[in-house]
Amino acid sequence: MDDRNRGRRYHLLGPVTVHDDGVPVPLGGPKPRTILAALLLNANRVVPEEQLVALTWGEKWPATVRGQVQVYVSGLRQRLGPATIVRRPPGYLITVRPGELDLHDFDEAVASAQRETGDPAARADLLRRALARWPGPELGGTTEAMRAARGPELRERRLGAAEEWYDAELAAGRHAEVVGPLWQAVRAEPFRERLHAQLMLALHGCGRTAEALEVYAAVRARLADELGVDPGVVLRRAQQLLLRGDDSQSAAPPVTVPRQLPAELPGFVGRTRQLADLDAAARPGSGARIVVVTGTAGVGKTALAVRWAHRAHARFPDGQLYVDLRGFDPGGPAMTAAEAVRGLLDALQVPAGRIPVGLDAQVGLYRSLLADRRVLVVLDNARDADQVRPVLPGAASCFTLVTSRADLAGLVAAQGAVPVPLDLFSPAEACQMLARRLGADRVRREPRAVQDIISASARLPLALAVVAARAAGRPSFPLSTLAAELRAHHRLDRFDGGGPRSDLRAVLAVSYRTLDAGTARVFRLLGLHPGPNVSVAAAASLTGLDEGAARRALVTLTRAHLLDEPSPGRFGMHDLLREYAAELIGSGDGEGRRAATHRMLDHYLHTALAADRLLNPRREAIAPVPPRSGTRPEAPADAREAMRWFGAEHPVLVALVLTTPAGFDAHRWQLAWALVTYFDRQGHWADYVAVHHAALDATEHDAGPLPRAHALRNLGRAYGLLRRLPEADSHLRQALALYDHHGDDAGAAHVHGNLSWVAERDGRFRDALHHAREAMRRYERLGDRVMAANALNTVGWQHAQLGELDQAFRDCRAALALLREAGDRFGEAVTWDSLGYIHQRRGEPREAVAGYRRALELFQEAGDLNNEGQTLAKLAAAYDLTGEPALARRSRQEALRIFDGLGHPDAGKLRAELDRGGRATDAEPVQERDCTA
Repeated sequence: MDDRNRGRRYHLLGPVTVHDDGVPVPLGGPKPRTILAALLLNANRVVPEEQLVALTWGEKWPATVRGQVQVYVSGLRQRLGPATIVRRPPGYLITVRPGELDLHDFDEAVASAQRETGDPAARADLLRRALARWPGPELGGTTEAMRAARGPELRERRLGAAEEWYDAELAAGRHAEVVGPLWQAVRAEPFRERLHAQLMLALHGCGRTAEALEVYAAVRARLADELGVDPGVVLRRAQQLLLRGDDSQSAAPPVTVPRQLPAELPGFVGRTRQLADLDAAARPGSGARIVVVTGTAGVGKTALAVRWAHRAHARFPDGQLYVDLRGFDPGGPAMTAAEAVRGLLDALQVPAGRIPVGLDAQVGLYRSLLADRRVLVVLDNARDADQVRPVLPGAASCFTLVTSRADLAGLVAAQGAVPVPLDLFSPAEACQMLARRLGADRVRREPRAVQDIISASARLPLALAVVAARAAGRPSFPLSTLAAELRAHHRLDRFDGGGPRSDLRAVLAVSYRTLDAGTARVFRLLGLHPGPNVSVAAAASLTGLDEGAARRALVTLTRAHLLDEPSPGRFGMHDLLREYAAELIGSGDGEGRRAATHRMLDHYLHTALAADRLLNPRREAIAPVPPRSGTRPEAPADAREAMRWFGAEHPVLVALVLTTPAGFDAHRWQLAWALVTYFDRQGHWADYVAVHHAALDATEHDAGPLPRAHALRNLGRAYGLLRRLPEADSHLRQALALYDHHGDDAGAAHVHGNLSWVAERDGRFRDALHHAREAMRRYERLGDRVMAANALNTVGWQHAQLGELDQAFRDCRAALALLREAGDRFGEAVTWDSLGYIHQRRGEPREAVAGYRRALELFQEAGDLNNEGQTLAKLAAAYDLTGEPALARRSRQEALRIFDGLGHPDAGKLRAELDRGGRATDAEPVQERDCTA
């Protein structure tokens, strides 16, 4: 019995299959086979879940993709044994023993043949047997995404072994035996020059030299017509050998080629998309001759370039050249063009006596030497386009890969270079890197510490590498200890690997020193901004520049990869860059720092108040001090633009309230005030509570009791939204006491509206009705007809909760007429929702549907996701009563989508309704408008 039929056998080199003692194991369709193949290609190593998803589904992932991966993996574990495939964050690992995987057997057989250096016939026999283990087509039965992503590298592996076999057969003098296989090979690979050269030599060895020369003419014409290139050195030397009639050479003519690539970085992970982009650019017929990999300091540009160059070396049979241009080297000056060209000529083994004196002549010689070759040139760490241009090959047959912290826009524009931007690691890639460096078990034992390390390292590969090196050197130390060190002050100190290229501060300093004085000042001042990103207008206020000058500085910083532009007009930097900028500004002019901070806070406060006024025109106003000179607040045009501005800036606004230093307490509580309408309509409940706790702290140092009452009232509102009703009631009553004590009837009326809403949530409907009436009386006393009408709707709503439906209907109809007359469309929305509920309670489901649908239109117009979601939930209940289950389910699904996005406490209840097929027992109250102001 063949040993290969005993035990477990995995097959990748043909259809993806598994056999146990020769018996096939059922695997299912393409998706589980793809997941198995992806694990086997990385046997005994963790494969991130993201990679499994990308190989299985390509670019379009279903919403339930994580669950589907788990289902497929579970099925494979049932068939293969639970210990075979195990969960290892951030993905899965398959255990494969020696002799179980056909790909491993193939690689071992090829390596054994390569060790047979004395007898070409024996080497050829070993390689033939190795190739017989590859039935093809590889990865059969997997998804198209898998075959497209991993098929080429496998085919390249087989083709390389086949070329070695042909060389061995030719060296053994067995020309006739390989003519047929070589004809098949060149038909399958019409641009593979080495195969054509081998076919020419085989034909020549059989006395068929004329045919061999016809092969050369045909491939030369094909290369010229389809790729626009001439044959490389291997083909031309084979032709010359045939023309000389030299029968002493039975194998391909030896050619000395440079192999200058540095060793690959151990533990390289991720970068699947960028590697694919490089593959596509280097593909014959793409038209690309230059690719520029760009990214910030420490992001792994060199590691990517070297990884890809090793993977693609077979595409460049005439050699691979590598130059570190030292454009951003903390250890010394950048390399000159003359130094670079002289080094390249040395690599091409040009005798010193043949090297001309002048740079132009040297460049000419360099390009002449590469004119007929297929060579890869890697130009690493370039400072600018001018440093790169002299060392670009002139031949279209060559391919140049450049890395730089600058964007090298000149190469893209003038030389047609293809840009490949490189960003920070994804969280999964960062975790995978730590697992590779520290061991999967150590990483798995402390998942929280790992996430803290990744966060503190800003997912920057260099920073992660430094931390991993420290952790690897202290294997007995818990990772939580290292995470705590990174959380400490001056964390840049923790990213010093002991050398200029591994000291993050030194690496960043090189980029900073390339800036002109004005741009350097902007970079330093951005250290005062909390992030995650800044608009041009806000940067102008922060720096005191006009918008044009601010934009130019931001673009310059982006080109230097000290900023990125995640969306048009918004600029950001990762946390370690921001910390470096903060260090720089912290060591400078203290008064200048304070003035810039004041301008930044004024910008956001005055813009936020203007935007809030557009969202809620009837909200009571607060009066901040005028903005400082040099501040340029923005002016949203309408409510939609105001909502978009809040959506873009809300992380910044929250960070400012939570982190603004002492001395700016008025800005803190006023910014919190300005966020209330946005929070009410868009959610972010945790932020709602956090900023108003900070606002409450700030009011302890601010003059007057009313700011404290405002903060207490809004904090009570936030707690109510989170269903923390005792805390909501307590804070609201403290606010009411302050308003009453200081005679602020408007503030007290708002609090009564809030208390009505909280009492209703607590099931105390008589108390809720009392507070609603008290709010209405106070608004009427103040002469505020619009707010009185809103309160009248609340009174009607509370009557409905008590089952007093006729009174509820009269109150809400009267409120609707008043609100229509006043043009308060948001108040109309809330009242239409009330009327829908009343109709539903009265057994009039079609009228209820009409009311809810009108309310929904107006809530959508206002951008109020919170109320939109709740009205959708009630609309679903009304559709249940009208006998329209499909519409009911659709409404619940849309409401759940909104609630999940908001982190709403009612999401679980709605999900349960969907799981049991719909039909809520009753409608939930709407989030009443209470003018929390």
